[in-house]
Amino acid sequence: MLYHLLADLILVLHLAFVAFAAFGGLFALRWPRVLWLHLPALLWGVVVQWANLICPLTPLENNLRLSAGEAVFAGGFIERFVSGVLYPEHLPLELRYVIGFMLLVVNVAVYAYVIRRRAGSNPI
Repeated sequence: MLYHLLADLILVLHLAFVAFAAFGGLFALRWPRVLWLHLPALLWGVVVQWANLICPLTPLENNLRLSAGEAVFAGGFIERFVSGVLYPEHLPLELRYVIGFMLLVVNVAVYAYVIRRRAGSNPI
């Protein structure tokens, strides 16, 4: 039971991290200091996708599920949860590049807006 709960906790944390990596730049519109937390999360998420790596949280969750006597799924978190819901077929690498690039473009635009807004409100 404990391993099952820990695996579910890792799953929720993983989902929260993925959501933060993808959309956390929007928090900077309200809290500009979030940029310093979001930038490494965004870069990690893009690198993991582009390099076709498995996030360390996935094997941790799988090991906890095995210890709980549950079945584990092949592939990473994105393939298992996000791709299965949003895209009926496995995402090709080219599409992953496009998605990663679009995440970078959108978040850099948000960063630029926040930095410009802060620079305008702090006269030298």
